[in-house]
Amino acid sequence: MKMTFYGQFVAGEDQEAIKPLLRRNQAFGVGAVLDYSVEEDLGDGRSRTSAAEKEMGGAEKREKQYRAHQGFGDRHGGVAGAHTYFYADEAKCDQHMETFLRCIDASSGSSEDGFSAIKLTALARPQFLVHFSEVLVKWRRFFHQMAAEQGQAGRAVLDTKLEVEKLQEALANLGIASKAENQQWFTGENLGTSGTVDLLDWNSLFDSRTKLSRPLLIPNRKTGQLEPLLSRFSEEEELQMKRVLQRMDVLAKRATEKGVRLMVDAEQSYFQPAISRLTMETQRRFNRSQPIIYNTYQCYLKEAYNNVTGDVELSRREGWHFGAKLVRGAYMEQERERAAQMGYEDPINPTYEKTNEMYHRCLDYVLEEIKHRRKASVMVASHNEDTVKFTLRRMMELGIHPSDKKVCFGQLLGMCDQITFPLGQAGFPVYKYVPYGPVNEVLPYLSRRAQENRGFMQRAKRERDLLWKEVKRRLLTGNLFSH
Repeated sequence: MKMTFYGQFVAGEDQEAIKPLLRRNQAFGVGAVLDYSVEEDLGDGRSRTSAAEKEMGGAEKREKQYRAHQGFGDRHGGVAGAHTYFYADEAKCDQHMETFLRCIDASSGSSEDGFSAIKLTALARPQFLVHFSEVLVKWRRFFHQMAAEQGQAGRAVLDTKLEVEKLQEALANLGIASKAENQQWFTGENLGTSGTVDLLDWNSLFDSRTKLSRPLLIPNRKTGQLEPLLSRFSEEEELQMKRVLQRMDVLAKRATEKGVRLMVDAEQSYFQPAISRLTMETQRRFNRSQPIIYNTYQCYLKEAYNNVTGDVELSRREGWHFGAKLVRGAYMEQERERAAQMGYEDPINPTYEKTNEMYHRCLDYVLEEIKHRRKASVMVASHNEDTVKFTLRRMMELGIHPSDKKVCFGQLLGMCDQITFPLGQAGFPVYKYVPYGPVNEVLPYLSRRAQENRGFMQRAKRERDLLWKEVKRRLLTGNLFSH
């Protein structure tokens, strides 16, 4: 394969073409996360943009973050390091599932202990994911409103515990549930037995509450008007839920059979609550004996630490293996522009330094969990040398050995080889995120990576300088051809 821009960032056109590169990497102890990077070009631009944004649902009653906006129907905008799918119909989702199945097979046949990446926007209708995300966020926000009324505002998520009697009284006073309904809510579900309810307990009430015969109305603290706490799912949305879970089930079963782990990619913040919830449902089933399903946490989000700690605690209570990939995030420019134009709070940390702090805080929490419980695994997906050094230092301090295979590292193909290959040769589990697919169908992805290439060229200069430094060192010591 010629080392063109295509060859620099994409491994090949099909699962046979990628095998030589994967074998070369394996010789240096580097595995692969296979990512079939075909995506649709938008063609005529504006007409497809409008259609895509309409697909997210245009109900004016939605909260601002979950409304449609014509300017952001093209989810490519401002995104260089991730690829996107657009919903056509259910048959197209099934085709994407078949593509992911082939990717799992390719990963099994090409590398040991490999990963295969999937995106849930390829498997579900975006309008459903947005609506589901809004419902989840409203449910969680109501818990925090009740916590504030009990004098617990500002506490860490896992330290916030509602007193059941006060909660029942508040629900009755708001006309949300009668005393009899209140008692039924907290009976037979092992809830409230300690006299308190935390966010994880509250979330466990979610499924039964969404099927109530009448909508739950709560006062909006800003407007004073009653509004539905949970919008009931339509029959079509209930069917959408079943379909996407069925597709994930098929993929998880194939991954388990083939000895491949599934990496569920993170996406835009207005999809992410639903993506994380659906991923967690799959983890509950398939991560019982080992981590097969990995969720992705974007550490540029203000909520990242709460998301990580909440999911780790849930895995503890339910006895399954927590699997995570930590990234900084790929949608910052788009997220900030959308929040500014639509008038809702920017979900992104204010500075790069704050994002670094968030990343290390989340990572340290998972590393502590690995040390004390051993039922957690994490991929440190980062090109940041300081983050890699931080991870290695904390692993040493906590006694986490590379051979435990609880901590692995990941970088994109064509980037930061000066990090990847020394880690592999030192015995650390490390992976290249390997995009592949027919060149004409991967062009939209490549064109955006070309925009990102300006930053890449600066990193490439550093890599070149490091290589030249090593060549000079070997010349001076007479070991030019040593390993």
